[in-house]
Amino acid sequence: MSKGLRSSKKGPTRRALLGGAAMLAPMLALSGKAFGQPVPRRPQPEVGPPPVVFVHGNGDSSALWINNLWRFEANGYKRNQLFAIDFIYPNARSDDAKPQPLRSSAEDQMKELSGFVLQVLKATRRRKVALVGSSRGGNAIRALLKNGGGADLVSHAVLCGTPNKGIVISDSLLPGSEFNGAFPFLKGLNDGPDDLIRGVEMMAIRSDSNDKYSQPDGRFIGAPGKPTGVGYDASELRGARNVILDGLDHREVAFHKLAFAAMFEHITGKPPGSMFIAQEPLPILNGKVTGFSEGTYTNIPVAGAEVEIFEVDAKTGERKSAVALLRKTTGEDGVWGPFVGRSDSHYEFVLRVAGLPTTHTYRSPFLRSSDVVHLRPQPFGKADEGAGAVTLMSRPRGYFGVGRDKFSLDGKVPPGINDGVPGASTGRLAFDAVPPRTVTAVFNNETIPTRTWPARDGHIVVAEFLN
Repeated sequence: MSKGLRSSKKGPTRRALLGGAAMLAPMLALSGKAFGQPVPRRPQPEVGPPPVVFVHGNGDSSALWINNLWRFEANGYKRNQLFAIDFIYPNARSDDAKPQPLRSSAEDQMKELSGFVLQVLKATRRRKVALVGSSRGGNAIRALLKNGGGADLVSHAVLCGTPNKGIVISDSLLPGSEFNGAFPFLKGLNDGPDDLIRGVEMMAIRSDSNDKYSQPDGRFIGAPGKPTGVGYDASELRGARNVILDGLDHREVAFHKLAFAAMFEHITGKPPGSMFIAQEPLPILNGKVTGFSEGTYTNIPVAGAEVEIFEVDAKTGERKSAVALLRKTTGEDGVWGPFVGRSDSHYEFVLRVAGLPTTHTYRSPFLRSSDVVHLRPQPFGKADEGAGAVTLMSRPRGYFGVGRDKFSLDGKVPPGINDGVPGASTGRLAFDAVPPRTVTAVFNNETIPTRTWPARDGHIVVAEFLN
């Protein structure tokens, strides 16, 4: 017997009641009223997987998600169903409770994400989205789900390398930090028997032991030899599905193709048909120029920035023409494009922002169209003083693993890239200013040729890897 239904020998049978209801249904539908009231329409089930919102980590921008966006597209997602937020102030405060210029609190990020999700739902006319967060982005997701009313707006959540237990649990290390499990923010999120949110399919992706922020030793938070109070499992969610990707680092557990496969299957219920990115011969590229102030990056658009794009030789990095393929000065929105490129071409992006070095960024070929090709100026560092020319190699979507990866800059491993757990995403070398020459950056299957530019004239060079 079904709960809430009882049989009665004296009254009509359940079968009779159901039959009568079946006869009345067409009549009520035709009249549009039942006992003088409108008949409520049953909500139609949503077709297809939910829109996806990607949430970047501390100090980052939506630009890091470019490969994930491309892989979702290559597996059937429409471009207008994929979104990536840019937090205005992406860097966390030193003490979450104390205001700090150009930095955000955990609550700031939660509110910003909430507003963005509501915009996505309005644009897509859907009831729920899936959220995918890298590192600190997962903090904003958890806060929205538990404290910000987001549970009714979200179907799936994937947290990648998010320090759910904290990067420390300590009264003396990083006191007051959003990332300290002993202080109010994480203590509140972790209060309860598990980390589940009713109605939301939760998953965490983590490294086995290669995440620099899930380490028993405080080496990567400036306290070598001191216990952090957390272990290799600090990124797990209690009670949720936890996926461990062996050997990957803190960033790769969000941006590697294996991480994509896990998040795609979690959201859609099936594995991706392909792990590769389907190329477009003439990708349309666009993005914003964002700022750097008081030693901190923001995602605030920069007006008046000058951008030039040159096609360069794939072996030498030399410009194929003295005439730029694109030259533009940004407006208030910071947008530098659009630019129609070729998916088999290497490019040099030249960025001039007042008060900062002219940044020459050499890039791998762009395989597909994207509007998150954001540009940031590169400041000089203390080690660059007196250098004739400075060239960096940068890997925004992962770290350089000594012994794990094949990488070099001008045939050398730059100083400052540590052994053991991968912890550095950039390396830099100084060169003579003249004569200008080719400097090649290599990371596994990517090779990026660059040219030296004189530092004394305010130029700095970056080789940015895509993978």
